[in-house]
Amino acid sequence: MSQKLDGKRIAFVATDGVEAVELREPWAVLTEAGAIPTLVSIEAGRIQGYDHLTASEQFDVDKTALHAHADDYDALVLPGGVANPDRLRTDTHIVDFVRGAVEMGTPVGVICHGPWTLVSAGVVKGRRMTSWPSLRDDLINAGADWVDEQVVVDTSGPGVLVSSRKPDDLPTFGAAIVEQFGSPT
Repeated sequence: MSQKLDGKRIAFVATDGVEAVELREPWAVLTEAGAIPTLVSIEAGRIQGYDHLTASEQFDVDKTALHAHADDYDALVLPGGVANPDRLRTDTHIVDFVRGAVEMGTPVGVICHGPWTLVSAGVVKGRRMTSWPSLRDDLINAGADWVDEQVVVDTSGPGVLVSSRKPDDLPTFGAAIVEQFGSPT
């Protein structure tokens, strides 16, 4: 793969309960494309990843949201897992970090349950998106145009928003975020 994202700084925003494959695979795809990923979380240390409901690997946190600045990153990735975004959306520093990035036009990739954090940040109104099916009502109630597609690329708001439904969609999601994060802004 070409170094399309050479040197681009990508913040992965996650905490305990993250669906491990939704963090691990996009991280690998973006790294292979030349990006420099950073794991931003609620607290320092390590976060616990899951394979559905079974604990799996842990991931080292690089920076807390309290010490992260949205303008330090060229793109954001919000992996899913049910518990991960449910915890993230209750942390003011995370919500402010994500809102700030989106409002600045930072490209965002989000998969599965990850959109819950975007809903709490108040940044989905008018955006065309997909997600895990159980988030459909939450996204519609927050003003998004929800569709059931593998990957949706929305360019209607500030920055591009790439959304995807589930782990089975990861190959398509990975290709889309590399393409969109590498596009000129």
